[in-house]
Amino acid sequence: MDIRPNHTIYINNLNEKIKKDELKKSLYAIFSQFGQILDIVAMKTLKMRGQAFVIFKDINSSTNALRSMQGFPFYDKPMRIQYSKKDSDMVAKMKGTFVERPKKQKKDEEPQELKKRKRGQANAAREKLAKEQARQPLQPVVQQPMDGAGVPAVGGPVAPTSMPEQPPNQILFLTNLPEETNEMMLSMLFNQFPGFKEVRLVPGRHDIAFVEFETETQSAAAKDALQGFKITPSNAMKISFAKK
Repeated sequence: MDIRPNHTIYINNLNEKIKKDELKKSLYAIFSQFGQILDIVAMKTLKMRGQAFVIFKDINSSTNALRSMQGFPFYDKPMRIQYSKKDSDMVAKMKGTFVERPKKQKKDEEPQELKKRKRGQANAAREKLAKEQARQPLQPVVQQPMDGAGVPAVGGPVAPTSMPEQPPNQILFLTNLPEETNEMMLSMLFNQFPGFKEVRLVPGRHDIAFVEFETETQSAAAKDALQGFKITPSNAMKISFAKK
């Protein structure tokens, strides 16, 4: 079917075993290289299982994504991608063509009296909670114990410090990774660069990882390209060469 280019791409044949949040974050990680993503829609309902929509800010981005990622093995299944048949609400609002859909009436709407009673109970519960919190004494701020050199004592949390730049290495050291980062997500991000070998996570630490390439030149190219890449809106990835 001939579908006109659209800001939104429709993806199916996705692995249905992947949790929705992990699926959306992994889709963001591999598609954000093509341009600004406005939203990703994925639902776990029976009808929408194994499908997702990725909404780009401009059509060039969606076109490049469709051509480059068609058949890409995503969680062991080749993605099937096409343009969405309709504009998303977000894009329609940008174009000024959005039309509010009539809200569906619920068959069994609650009587107004019952709604008022529930609102009153909810307000009373909030007021009670606020009064209880107001009576609680403020907790004192606990200072981090320091040793004689002015360094946080062993065993306490250590604030991150800026690391000096290491000499080139075929292994990259990643920091400031979000808690939901996994090996598959990082592999899909880095295997687009020549010489990629593997990702190594650190047991017990979600915020750091190592990525190995065949040569120092190849690792340097990936480091420069993905420096500051935002896996999530609040986590800009920091990349340095690993210590030799």
